[in-house]
Amino acid sequence: MTTPHDRVLIVEDDPTTRAGLTELVRTWGFATEAAADGEEALQRITDFRPSIIISDLVMPRMDGLELLRAVRQEGSDVTVVILTAQGTVETAVEAIKQGAYDYLTKPIEPQRLKILLDKIVERQETLREVKVLRRQLRDHGSFGRMIGASPQMRNVYQVIEQAAPTAASVLISGESGTGKELVAQTIHQLSPRAQMPFVPINCAAIPETLLESEIFGHEKGAFTGALERREGCFELADRGTLFLDEIAEMTPATQVKLLRVLQERRFRRLGGRAEQAVDVRLIAATNAVPAEAVKNGRLREDLYYRLNVFAIELPPLRRRKEDLPLLIQSFLAEFNARNGKAVTAADPAAMRLLEQYNWPGNVRELRNVVERAVILSSGEFIEPKHLPPLMTGAPEAPAPTVALRPGMTVDEAERQLILLTLEHTRDNKTRAAEILGISLKTLHNKLNRLRGRTSGKQEVPSA
Repeated sequence: MTTPHDRVLIVEDDPTTRAGLTELVRTWGFATEAAADGEEALQRITDFRPSIIISDLVMPRMDGLELLRAVRQEGSDVTVVILTAQGTVETAVEAIKQGAYDYLTKPIEPQRLKILLDKIVERQETLREVKVLRRQLRDHGSFGRMIGASPQMRNVYQVIEQAAPTAASVLISGESGTGKELVAQTIHQLSPRAQMPFVPINCAAIPETLLESEIFGHEKGAFTGALERREGCFELADRGTLFLDEIAEMTPATQVKLLRVLQERRFRRLGGRAEQAVDVRLIAATNAVPAEAVKNGRLREDLYYRLNVFAIELPPLRRRKEDLPLLIQSFLAEFNARNGKAVTAADPAAMRLLEQYNWPGNVRELRNVVERAVILSSGEFIEPKHLPPLMTGAPEAPAPTVALRPGMTVDEAERQLILLTLEHTRDNKTRAAEILGISLKTLHNKLNRLRGRTSGKQEVPSA
């Protein structure tokens, strides 16, 4: 379907051909104007403002190639199609290298021209939508480095705006992959502490025996293996922000010590005698529902109330799908730059699949899907074939199984089971821990042990 945007300028020095093409294109619903050569075409472009130019290659005064160069120098996004005789096809190919969309050989076959024009219209409509989305992303769809203009995200932005200028603690909750660390970074970047350190630590990724040392530091000889004094995260984050991710995975004993630091603003290194004053803004996060974590004993109630000065609950992506276009445009810009690509958008069919998908891995999963699609795409648009089979309904390879055999150790069987489960969840460790029936911290501890034992075997994912 053509629109008022679809204006076609016919540039042809032969009067009969020019009149015939102008009338033919007009019967297809386009607004048309004509010019006898490149110089006349440049004059008509100003008033007519065509979206498409169909230009003969060989013309007096200014030929099609010179016209193309002039249009490109003006920065116009008009689409140019070159008409050429058989003997000048090589020059037409050169025109494509310089920015022409396509070329047609004379005599023109009306059906081929019609198909080409319809394709250009569809392409331009997509590009127009992309421009609108980019403008929305710039003007309305972002808050710091966070992307999204849905009501749910605007509520999140409102709390961030209230919390950032203060020194109060913040508790962020939300499913894995919703962007909890990005929220913490945004609060830090918008706070008076922005020029000071932002120190993140994942409480689930560090063995219980080392977590307390990581947070508070230790003196030389404080425990076996403590060969020198080491500063902890509180010291490293002094006058800045400390972000404790998956805080519900911290042991109750460590939670008690953390609460004391928050109350007194002083701490002692493991094995140390002297207390040190510290000025740290604490932001904590959990993928559990905080009230449930308190109820089942994973999070101390007194610590919860101390952290919960400002509470931010991040919505899963499936509940804010209106943010998909903005997120996709942001990721396209990132991965185009990284991979030297020029993918502008998802085509309508691919966009429908992306909107229908439930996104169990949330924004992190979307980011991975877009990165994969950009790498696979060889054109301007993401197509369904560039998306994972799970989204397109294409058959997937049979799920691998653990091959148990006599003589296999329990450790090896456990290793295979963990790796296959992580492959099944696409490295979503929270989901993998749920399937395996263990805590997230236990899974991280097992991965750490497996990496220590792996030598020449299948690579073990990072904890």
